[in-house]
Amino acid sequence: MAFSIVTDTASNLPKAIAQEMGVTMMTFTFWIDGKVGECPLYPEDYDSHAYYDKLRNRSKVKTSLINSGEFEQCFRPILAEGKDVLYLGMSSGISGTCAAAAAAGQALMEEFPGRQVKILDSLGCGCGTGLLVCRAWDAQKAGKSLEETYAGLLEDRARLCEFFTVDDLAFLRQTGRINTATMLVGTMLQVKPILRGDEEGHIVLCGQSRGRKRAVDALAELYRKRIQDRGRVFISHGDCLAEAEALAEKIRAIAEPEQLIITVHEPVSGSHVGPGMLAVFFLGDSRQP
Repeated sequence: MAFSIVTDTASNLPKAIAQEMGVTMMTFTFWIDGKVGECPLYPEDYDSHAYYDKLRNRSKVKTSLINSGEFEQCFRPILAEGKDVLYLGMSSGISGTCAAAAAAGQALMEEFPGRQVKILDSLGCGCGTGLLVCRAWDAQKAGKSLEETYAGLLEDRARLCEFFTVDDLAFLRQTGRINTATMLVGTMLQVKPILRGDEEGHIVLCGQSRGRKRAVDALAELYRKRIQDRGRVFISHGDCLAEAEALAEKIRAIAEPEQLIITVHEPVSGSHVGPGMLAVFFLGDSRQP
């Protein structure tokens, strides 16, 4: 049975890739300095430098999840066409979005008997979710069923590697995305944390480096140690393109991927990691350190 792939703007997929795959994109809403904004469908479609400059100047950002009513509005026309739905969203460890999608899916499966709505909690965020969306598309192109695609994604999720560093832990701290032990690292002079998405989809500390350049080197070294699938590798950044390109050069020298995608981080989850965030996403041996 045919199925449609649905994701949201937090998957951070560049326009060309998302449009080639034909995925349905949902958008988050956020408020900055009290003014409402809608996350652009694609990371290229907003003035990221101006946005991250506002964060540098301590503008206040408030974000909200996509609610179940919005998911119903998105999923219903797809089901009405006789297609099933596969939604891939950000980690339940940092957002309630997948729970809202699951509630909508359950209600709609009662409304459309025989149709399926599958919700995949990526246990990741940003390009981690985006990488799994790409894998879903690969499976769909290969003619795999919804069930086969979902089963394959569970295997991919178990080896999804997401490693990143931030310039300032204050953004993660003020939104409760990190624990006390990690916060203490951020108080040490010139120590830059190396963070990852763990097996439950939480953000945890997995290392630290003295200075920014060594933090970039540490991300490349994690890639060296863990890479298994060189099909696609994503790098995202919070308005630090030069460092993202430097990391890309290191990755190419280690084991060049078939496709290496660099993209600026979208504004909603970007507000939690702040300017200077630099991340690499790939399929490795496992999520475990």
